[in-house]
Amino acid sequence: MLYFWKDDNSDNLNMKKYIITSLMLLLAVSFWNCEKDDICSEDTPTTPKLIIEFYDNANQTELKNVTNLGIVETSLTEGFAFNAVSTITVPLRTNQDTTTINFVLNGSDDDATNDISDVITFNYSRIETYISRACGYKTTFILNDTDGLVIPTTNWISSFEIVQPNINNEDETHVKIYF
Repeated sequence: MLYFWKDDNSDNLNMKKYIITSLMLLLAVSFWNCEKDDICSEDTPTTPKLIIEFYDNANQTELKNVTNLGIVETSLTEGFAFNAVSTITVPLRTNQDTTTINFVLNGSDDDATNDISDVITFNYSRIETYISRACGYKTTFILNDTDGLVIPTTNWISSFEIVQPNINNEDETHVKIYF
């Protein structure tokens, strides 16, 4: 009777080669699946905010600083406070075609008895643009020409003007408010 002797070391060596080759292939495939758009650069354009400039109603070419201005989106309880500024940026809602904001003079102090407020409703259409997998979508807006802004009362705001209805960036004024 003949016995064939089998070398266990060669099986172990082949198994080690197989495991190492498999791990290297798995590692190579994982790096191959990484794409440039897995990281969103800070230079990537995002959803722009509405740029509002305030002007003197008596001299409508002259910028005018607003003191103690508070703005609150009506569906929220907290807002933003501005002091001695002639330009502000306001985020618009990306899940609706309107944003209603309460503009409150003296709204940044604790005494509510001297507050003067006007509510402005911004009506617009939205355009969502796919940026990348990492950055997602950005929304741009187009203010409606006929009813882009609705001010039911004018307690301190005299009038307004839509300067640029296309809100694609934050490089230009979109709305002028005169007071």
